[in-house]
Amino acid sequence: MDRLADDVRRELSRFGPQAEIGRLAEAWPAAVGEQIARNAWPARVSRDGTLHVHTSSSAWAFELAQLEREVRSRLGNLAPKRLRFAPGPLPEPDVAERGEAQRDAVHASPVEQETAAALAARITDEKLRNLVARAAAASLARARDTRVV
Repeated sequence: MDRLADDVRRELSRFGPQAEIGRLAEAWPAAVGEQIARNAWPARVSRDGTLHVHTSSSAWAFELAQLEREVRSRLGNLAPKRLRFAPGPLPEPDVAERGEAQRDAVHASPVEQETAAALAARITDEKLRNLVARAAAASLARARDTRVV
């Protein structure tokens, strides 16, 4: 298997700096940590060797731009010449991660659901009434949740 990997790397090297994107993406989560990896992901390597990283927001792009030197240091020998952060599409979360988020979600109690339905009762449009009731129930449930986020 290792011999095949070497052959693949040799063939990909024909594409210049972009060929390293796979290795960078593989090393990214360990280098930057889980929280940053959820909000920033390597997108491409330009011809001049700059790694373009997509972020979940402009705030993340700004903050990570301030940490460019540290991120490059953490990437070690895979570090590109420069990093450029900008909002852009990120990979979908892992199925396991989505399941974990659903498991950790706070659910409205029957009393909270009833209170939310009463709050939305005057809305005549049924679809809108149901959406507002669900949102209100979720808000009530989050307000009672004592977990530290």
